[in-house]
Amino acid sequence: MTDRDRFRFPRRWDQIAPARRGIVLAWVGFTVAFGGARLVTWLIQIDTRNVGDVSAGGVHLHHYLWGILLLAGVAIFGMVDRSPKARTWMGLALGVALALIVDEAALLITLRDVYWQTSGWPSIAIAVTLIGLVGSGLALTRK
Repeated sequence: MTDRDRFRFPRRWDQIAPARRGIVLAWVGFTVAFGGARLVTWLIQIDTRNVGDVSAGGVHLHHYLWGILLLAGVAIFGMVDRSPKARTWMGLALGVALALIVDEAALLITLRDVYWQTSGWPSIAIAVTLIGLVGSGLALTRK
């Protein structure tokens, strides 16, 4: 493999090695889910009609809870099915789960709901750093 082949960006899904597709989809899922979570919480914050918090018994359920449940599901499914196709879809679910958790990292660190406060910025910093580092790593490597 020449240096030119090593650094060429794949243009089609079939050009991505099957063993690598799960990682690519995890990165895409993380990026999209993080942006989606921020958008939905912003819509809740500005009190858009028909968009509201999820609660159970009057207790707000933060979206890191859904991320943890999805992450547990990926782990359990990964113990049952390890085929390349399953690993690809597990990569997507893993990315979404991690985005939901990382988006509320500041809450998990401070144990206070600081989502829209200055002390909530570590969540954004962690997510943007992960998106940049993993995206750069995927773009610069083939294997």
